[in-house]
Amino acid sequence: MAEKACVKRLQKEYRALCKEPVSNVVARPLPNDILEWHYLLEGSDGTPFAGGYYYGKIKFPPEYPFKPPGISMTTPNGRFMTQKKICLSMSDFHPESWNPMWSVSSILTGLLSFMMDTSPTTGSVTTTAEEKQRLAKSSLAFNCKNPTFRKLFPEHVEKYERQLAAQQSAEQSAPASIQEENFEPSLKKRGTGEEQKNIEVPKEVNNLRQRSFPSWWLLLLVFIFGGVMALPLLQL
Repeated sequence: MAEKACVKRLQKEYRALCKEPVSNVVARPLPNDILEWHYLLEGSDGTPFAGGYYYGKIKFPPEYPFKPPGISMTTPNGRFMTQKKICLSMSDFHPESWNPMWSVSSILTGLLSFMMDTSPTTGSVTTTAEEKQRLAKSSLAFNCKNPTFRKLFPEHVEKYERQLAAQQSAEQSAPASIQEENFEPSLKKRGTGEEQKNIEVPKEVNNLRQRSFPSWWLLLLVFIFGGVMALPLLQL
């Protein structure tokens, strides 16, 4: 059970975070357990983590703030192992370096800063920038599968659902766009509707063309006809 000083301190810190939010950091305790906080870090612009949302937990000891908390990350991120404690000077990996003046906001700001670094530590992993970017793009979708995340961060669930709806709408309109693109070249070849009217050959003419004789046949017929007509004259 948490000590009275611990509960009072954590309640104060939560009120401070609500009043003055920290950039790229959101943290909230469980409604039924103030010793367990859940946080959400947003990847910084200009880094492979940009656009990512990284969800994790902070477990405070009943003796907080005189003892440090344990920190872990749930979202696959390419920097830290998931569901494993992360080694920080502000975590229970190093109680000797813990400062009771540190707060939830300073802990998470330090975690976010360390996440952008490449220094190896217990609980860290090594991945490429491309892998981190891939994980960043899928992070919000991954988080929204977690029931606790959905309960504590409903605004981010709504954000994901809006993104999903926009994506589905774009996919549904894509076939129409493709048809328009395929239709445009055919218009260029055949001309517009008005141009087609101007150059369209009547059906009757086409039929005459199909039934007409070659020109040499006409000449031959004229020659034969002229010869037949000339025979009486020759007999005279």
